[in-house]
Amino acid sequence: MSAGFDTEIAVVGAGVIGLAVAAELAESGRTVMVLERQPGPGRETSSRNSEVIHAGLYYPTGSLKARLCVEGRRLLYDFCARHGIGHRRIGKLVIACTAAELPELESLHALGVANGVEGLELLEGRAVGRLEPEVRAVAALSSPETGIVDSHGLVKALEARLGAGGGLTLYQCELLGVTGLRPGFQLRLRNPSGEETLRCRVLVNAAGLEADSVAAMAGCVTAPLHWCKGDYFGVGGASRHLVARLIYPVPQPEFLGIHVTLDLAGRMRLGPDATYVDRAQGQQVHLAVDERKAEIFAVAVQRYLPRLAIEDLQPEMAGLRAKLQGPGCSFRDFLVQAEPDPHLPGLVNLLGMESPGLTSSLAVGKLVARIVLDCT
Repeated sequence: MSAGFDTEIAVVGAGVIGLAVAAELAESGRTVMVLERQPGPGRETSSRNSEVIHAGLYYPTGSLKARLCVEGRRLLYDFCARHGIGHRRIGKLVIACTAAELPELESLHALGVANGVEGLELLEGRAVGRLEPEVRAVAALSSPETGIVDSHGLVKALEARLGAGGGLTLYQCELLGVTGLRPGFQLRLRNPSGEETLRCRVLVNAAGLEADSVAAMAGCVTAPLHWCKGDYFGVGGASRHLVARLIYPVPQPEFLGIHVTLDLAGRMRLGPDATYVDRAQGQQVHLAVDERKAEIFAVAVQRYLPRLAIEDLQPEMAGLRAKLQGPGCSFRDFLVQAEPDPHLPGLVNLLGMESPGLTSSLAVGKLVARIVLDCT
């Protein structure tokens, strides 16, 4: 490490992506510090999601989301197996409820094949019924590589991997400002003891919901992020074990539709929906689930799972995703900005790292490590 720097690399954000990036860099022999405003790792988007390991079906071929999802899925299954992280390659069915949805299902199959997703198979209605007797469908796309993971266990394993590589994580450490030193950066921080500064040669912005704000602190102009809330309902009673795998409807233009997922104990969960929220109101305001949505969720899912009973739904949790696309806008890819400004060398911004961010996390870590190691 060059004289005058407190750490060679500072990573803002101890979510699953920030930790994956930091661990990869620490294992390369670099000195790494992770700065996290929460009292522990993975407390925001990383712990409030469907915990699905995505196969790579939905994203335009050649996009970062497509490439990093497929690579990340393979890395993630291997990482979970080696580190004892709870996971199951449970499989998924994307359901066509009517003949009008068949062309979209066939297009999704072709896209998945083009993206390198293994094992995809189109099934007619009777075959769907043999796999999932409670599901009503005229056809389905079977994705056997889709799975589920213990996201909390994953975060803990990445934190341990970072520590084993010599990296440090500073919790309850809020970034207040960034000053370019050319080379490097001086960071103004606030922790329970007060304010202090930290100097680093490379700054990786993996701040999730606030990644655009962190980029702005560094003097970098980026696209604004839009916060999108997703509510989830748990399923109990007689409805709790209606399916044995994940069940998704044919995707809608702006989101994947309200779908059925399972946790590692086999319990069903419905969601998420997608509601854009006003960032000015603050994160914590938005995390209550509106009980009145139960009927909307039930009606959406009863279309392909008719025996689901509305009385078996209970509000469970909500999460926020940081999207680059606003309401009514089309697909936006992950945004990885490496040294976008020649006056700010050593800055890497990661924006819009929503789904499939968890699945892609290890692949994102490798990508960012290559970028950082090439420029230092």
